[in-house]
Amino acid sequence: LLAHAEDIKQPKRRENLIRFADQARISRELVKLRDDVPVEVGLDEMGVRDPDPEALLGFLSAMEFNTLTRRAAEAFGMDPPPPGSQRAGGPGKKDGGKAKAAEGASPFKTGEAGTPQQAAAIRARQISSLPVDRSAYVTVSDIETLQDWIAEAKEQGYLAVDTETDSLDAMRARLVGISLATQPGRACYVPLAHGAGEGLDLEGAGEQAQIAPEVALAALKPLLEDRCVLKIGQNFKYDLLVFLRHGIDAAPMDDTMLISYAEDSGRGRHGMDELALRHLGHVCIAFKDIAGSGKSALTFDQIPIDKASEYASEDADITLRLWLLLKPRLVAESVTTVYETLERPLAPVLARMERRGVRVERAVLSRLSGSFAQKMAALEHDIHEIAGESFNIASPRQLGEVLFDKMGLPGGKRTKSGQWETRAGLLDDLAAKEDLPEEARKFIQLMLEWRQLSKLKSTYTDALPEHINPQTGRIHTSYAMAATSTGRLASTDPNLQNIPVRTPEGRAIRSAFVAEKGNKLISADYSQIELRVLAHMADIEALQKAFEEGLDIHAMTASEIFGVPLKEMTPEVRRRAKAINFGIIYGISPFGLANQLGISRSEAADYI
Repeated sequence: LLAHAEDIKQPKRRENLIRFADQARISRELVKLRDDVPVEVGLDEMGVRDPDPEALLGFLSAMEFNTLTRRAAEAFGMDPPPPGSQRAGGPGKKDGGKAKAAEGASPFKTGEAGTPQQAAAIRARQISSLPVDRSAYVTVSDIETLQDWIAEAKEQGYLAVDTETDSLDAMRARLVGISLATQPGRACYVPLAHGAGEGLDLEGAGEQAQIAPEVALAALKPLLEDRCVLKIGQNFKYDLLVFLRHGIDAAPMDDTMLISYAEDSGRGRHGMDELALRHLGHVCIAFKDIAGSGKSALTFDQIPIDKASEYASEDADITLRLWLLLKPRLVAESVTTVYETLERPLAPVLARMERRGVRVERAVLSRLSGSFAQKMAALEHDIHEIAGESFNIASPRQLGEVLFDKMGLPGGKRTKSGQWETRAGLLDDLAAKEDLPEEARKFIQLMLEWRQLSKLKSTYTDALPEHINPQTGRIHTSYAMAATSTGRLASTDPNLQNIPVRTPEGRAIRSAFVAEKGNKLISADYSQIELRVLAHMADIEALQKAFEEGLDIHAMTASEIFGVPLKEMTPEVRRRAKAINFGIIYGISPFGLANQLGISRSEAADYI
């Protein structure tokens, strides 16, 4: 850069590089990492070990880390040394001069020197052995007590946080209360809006004193936005959305759900109840135990504060315990980079995407719904004509009777209840039979068309308008981060990831999703990304060469399997090859591939 400084077009930049070239060279030397420094400490001496309380406190004091010094001294049950003390040890001790961990304090000892795996295992045993005492939880009903909890959290530098609301929809939910935990077993609940819902008159729901929501949130806002205090949550993206709606940008955050997902993405679910049982052997209070179930279930603002406090405090307490247990495993399982560079920073981005939402043209969906209804009515008329009678097309029982009793088609199977099976796969198999009468084939094809339109109508054109937020006029889907074993996101409430694109009707539904005036929607996709990762991880030379030459792997697979020249490749044949390629990567079975492609299991096994 310096050698070609005179070639730089920007005058000011060119002048600075020429004028301060020597400073640039010196600066580069200053930031260069030295790898030839003599190291007199052996590798074995660098293992994880218990801290030396006196040496640690002396060092922290000498470095003038005053807050850390106080916190460490409290954890060890010792008096802090004088500020700026240069002694390597010697701070006063309580309890007869013995360094003793304060009651309820952590750090947790990690034993003798060892590996991160050993340290994580020791931590897991320590955390899982701590009893859960729900009677120790506190209900905070005055601002003074809340300020004490805030001060404790600031002093410590981290806390678990959980919001309680009256809805799973974060964009519409009303904040009912907030729970906090600063140590295992030390947790509280701050009720804000119990008994405040419309028409609520429940015994005990709002009798206990509560801090006004605006007062409590004003007190909590500096703590939740303090970049020096780590906020720990379980599915914290939801809590962040709730806080953002109240003008609070809570950060930084750690999420036990995402930590668990990074460590065990293929191991079942990552909800708090599942993690508590799996790692702590603890059964959490079920929401239905305090709210009931079914149509008579209460919302959280209707639950008496004493019951709500126990439930919410436990949530924060267990979340903190899980964090203390799971966080060291990130290093032990070598997935720290996955969590810290992908999962963790993505959560607040998705929260803002969810808050922004997607604009949908209600009129387009309404018009399509009417069009689908007309097409379905026409198909229904044709189906009844072929059948020679009117029947409820949506009824599997009546359809089965027409297909196998009246029309006498072969291959019928009865379910356990005795009625004929009429699932889509069975109808596809019937339609593929070469000896099927032409009238029966047409009947089945019309049925499949009717079912497809019925699904599009009920799932999208009728259902999506119900999800449009009346305040924003947009759909605010939730992007689930820990729902797939492949690491992909999932869209729920509503599901926007499976809107069909291969049919004209599906593309028409997609046209209802629009950008604001002056903006555009951009579609971007990696090209065969899983196969590229496979080529690298498995070091497949032929696959690597194919990518280097810019070849279409799915088309190549299709050409080899189906014997179709690349120039004659159709999108449908390529799609089938793509399903085979991805299916093999993710361990699909012949049964699964057969269902996906509508082929026999033996044929699917041959492809694999």
